[in-house]
Amino acid sequence: MPKYTPTIEPLLTPAEVAALFRVDPKTVARWAKAGKINSIRTAGGHRRYRESEVLAFLHGEPETSE
Repeated sequence: MPKYTPTIEPLLTPAEVAALFRVDPKTVARWAKAGKINSIRTAGGHRRYRESEVLAFLHGEPETSE
């Protein structure tokens, strides 16, 4: 029986996302607050962004709701 190995999707920091879009990290936080991009909160309350969603947003692909 094959073992199930979950794939762990990379998470990006606001600074990493901001660097991709060449904007300020506060702009990325505003996008998350406005619902343009989804964020995940860490146990410490920091925002993280799924790499696949960020790249889709960067390339102008439509949002997918999960």
